[in-house]
Amino acid sequence: MRKLINDPAAVVADALRGLAAAHPSLRVDPENGTVVRADAPRTGRVALVSGGGSGHEPLHAGFVGHGMLDAACCGEVFTSPVPDQIIAATMAVDGGAGVVHLVKNYTGDVLNFRMAAELAEDEDIEVEAVIVNDDVAVEDSLFTAGRRGTGATLFAEKIAGALAEEGADLASVAAVAREVNERSRSFGVALSPCTVPAAGEPTFQLADGEMELGIGIHGEPGRERVPLATADAIVDASLSAIDADMPLSGSEVLVLVNGMGATPLMEQYIAYAAAARWLEGHGATVVRPLVGPYVTSLEMAGCMISVCRLTPELTRLWDAPVETPALRWGR
Repeated sequence: MRKLINDPAAVVADALRGLAAAHPSLRVDPENGTVVRADAPRTGRVALVSGGGSGHEPLHAGFVGHGMLDAACCGEVFTSPVPDQIIAATMAVDGGAGVVHLVKNYTGDVLNFRMAAELAEDEDIEVEAVIVNDDVAVEDSLFTAGRRGTGATLFAEKIAGALAEEGADLASVAAVAREVNERSRSFGVALSPCTVPAAGEPTFQLADGEMELGIGIHGEPGRERVPLATADAIVDASLSAIDADMPLSGSEVLVLVNGMGATPLMEQYIAYAAAARWLEGHGATVVRPLVGPYVTSLEMAGCMISVCRLTPELTRLWDAPVETPALRWGR
């Protein structure tokens, strides 16, 4: 295992100390694994809290700030945050208008956020939970009942965060997050495994010349293992799977080509070029592209493509100003 770390048991806390040093405007608690925006709580505004296992950076802590999340809860690597973390973050950002929990559909995340919401009710904090389950590759995987939550989490955090920034009420913010999830699909491909620092060995094995179609962001198995293919073929397989589940012809779309952690940006742009050609050839219009490593899996090589069928209102909210460590425009 070759990693730029100190102690395998302290990687999350050490990373959060680095986040705090690089972004002093955030309130970071490395020991308890929470990141809160500097101006929280915002009185009279709906707050957004998300989180999950670490190892997917910049998701979620990198999206805390103006126009996105009010707080993120950082579990251990590939491990759900515990209810105590989630309720602490929820209480830190509650401004009296309620809190939306944005939760990726993994069993541990769903259960722990549900427990935290019950604790919040005891504190007279109204919570709306939105489950993100955009992955079309498989259902009922190792970590999940139903579909996994992946790249559309970023879409929901950005668009719901923009509406909350405008002062919308709790029901409206939760509703737009659900709408984004319903209009989004994702599909991932792994070219190599990743290694959890505490384990010290790869999460799965791929033979030379193999790739995994439909991989999960924790290394969960996908649909099938096939011979390594070109970028064009990988993109075709990904978008064909998305289109079969949610037809894209005639839609204006937001497209994320997401590096899984070890894929160079050059290769991500090669994949985006293929995606743009594929979508144009299948009757969809890309109106908002995003390319980069936004929802990663440690040092896994590969890519995930996420697509959201936009409406004028969703496009407006996507374009609204945002200022976070990992996503910023318009300010």
